[in-house]
Amino acid sequence: MSIQNILEIAVKEAVSSLFSAQLPNVEFQPTRKDFEGDITVVVFSMLRVVKGNPVQIGQDVGEYLLREVEEVAAFNVVKGFLNLVLKDDFYITSFNKIMKNDSFGFVAASNDAVLVEYSSPNTNKPLHLGHIRNNLLGYAVAEILKAAGKKVYKTQIINDRGIHICKSMLAWQRFGNGETPDSTGLKGDKLVGNYYVEFNTAYKKEIDQMIADGVDAKVAEKEAPILLEAQKMLQKWEAGDEAIVSLWKKMNAWVYDGFDTTYKNLGVDFDKLYYESQTYLLGKEFVQEGLNKKVFEQDPDGSVWCDLTDEGLDRKIVLRSDGTAVYMTQDIGTAIQRVKDFSDVNGMVYTVGNEQDYHFKVLFLILKKLGFNWADQLHHLSYGMVDLPSGKMKSREGTVVDADDLMVEMTNTAASISEELGKLDDYTQEEKQGLHKMIGLGALKYYILKVDPKKRILFNPEESVDFQGNTGPFIQYTYARIQSILRKANDTGVVWSTDVDASLELHLKEKELIKQIQLFPSTIQLAAENYSPALVANYVYDLVKEFNSFYQQVSILGEDNFEKKVFRIQLSNRVATIIQAGFKLLGIEVPERM
Repeated sequence: MSIQNILEIAVKEAVSSLFSAQLPNVEFQPTRKDFEGDITVVVFSMLRVVKGNPVQIGQDVGEYLLREVEEVAAFNVVKGFLNLVLKDDFYITSFNKIMKNDSFGFVAASNDAVLVEYSSPNTNKPLHLGHIRNNLLGYAVAEILKAAGKKVYKTQIINDRGIHICKSMLAWQRFGNGETPDSTGLKGDKLVGNYYVEFNTAYKKEIDQMIADGVDAKVAEKEAPILLEAQKMLQKWEAGDEAIVSLWKKMNAWVYDGFDTTYKNLGVDFDKLYYESQTYLLGKEFVQEGLNKKVFEQDPDGSVWCDLTDEGLDRKIVLRSDGTAVYMTQDIGTAIQRVKDFSDVNGMVYTVGNEQDYHFKVLFLILKKLGFNWADQLHHLSYGMVDLPSGKMKSREGTVVDADDLMVEMTNTAASISEELGKLDDYTQEEKQGLHKMIGLGALKYYILKVDPKKRILFNPEESVDFQGNTGPFIQYTYARIQSILRKANDTGVVWSTDVDASLELHLKEKELIKQIQLFPSTIQLAAENYSPALVANYVYDLVKEFNSFYQQVSILGEDNFEKKVFRIQLSNRVATIIQAGFKLLGIEVPERM
């Protein structure tokens, strides 16, 4: 039983004994740094059932807890807050249990399965900075849900059809001269992306020429010859034209190879891939079912709609008058198909930018109306865009920050800073390169994941690689520092796997560090409930700050008292394992030396 559970029972007993009242719940909060105490009981919330002065109520409850609860050493009351001081042996006993728990903070996997979708790129361009945030969020949320006890399937749906794909295909036919990734040395996704830009360059030129010839601008945009040709190509693809489908397969294969390289470098993976070319017809079969259930309604022109005006939304089309599906229909069908593919799934998380907030409100509501029980467990992991100091990115103009290029830039930035610090003289070149990549990617991932998903990010590469402050490299450096301490401890032959003596008197900084360690399990659960890797990221930063304060104020290896020295080594080791475990949830590696 946790200390909070013990105290909650005791506080309720105190209120019942002292005031003959029944307290439905007890409100706790961490004790403010400027007051003595470890945990605070909020007395104000008791005033609903206990009448009187909150300071006196707090005093009476505090005296009761001091008498009846073994773990309470002292208390003080500040206005309506009862601050409780816990005995040192409580913290030592707690720490001894944590030391023996190799999976501390993690819950064993259950049969409660959830599917997490992320990435979901278009095959007409390489992944960019926006995709990086999407991938990092989706991957981290999947890992955090696993740590919280869920069974998780990772997936993506690849947008491999549509007019945007045909634009790249047509531009390659016109301007490519048969070049391939092998002949150019370019990754396939970059090569295809270049032709998407080429198409739009040619398209703009044709529009400008048509306008110069006296054609109305809006007409020119719709009737530029190259756009009409791309539309014909799409029609041929949909009709199964052999040559067009063959070209589509070839160029998509180039892109998939490129994506795989980027995913590997970024450190993300998937359990199953879905392709829009295979899912765009899904969902049509459920339109008739929706009509039968009166969830949908058919207009005189034959189009089918879902009227959501009673729920504060609008009418949403699910089938055009010509019988073709829309994106909403496809998403309905894909969700249902996923539950067929993974029969134990009873929830899904969609990692998609906040510009699609409305779409997912509608999708989830329609699935509920269709009667699927799992529709109550659908979540849109909505996130803000990533901006650069230079402004927004635009794919069609080729002004995006390429994901591969950014990872290389981050590695190079880490290399230049590391060289300036001059701490890698005894490293081989290969070791240096591995460390630079670890630091660079750690900086990138942490900078993005420490921000609440709902917020926009202004990404500054140089700021992210700072070795001071709330950054990945700062945390990685602290981990490496602890590893150095542990290596020296091993060299001296100190055995530090034994229990800590419960009679040991704790330094304030030792107690504060244990308190921070104790928060790890609840942080994982809270991060899972809120689908927020930022909670884990900032917890690890707070743990590192607490350790560095401890490191600066107490001696570890230089401590004369043997029991205290062993305990401090054990405490340092546990901090390191939690840093490593927390960062692993975020997809970030930690170095043994730095």
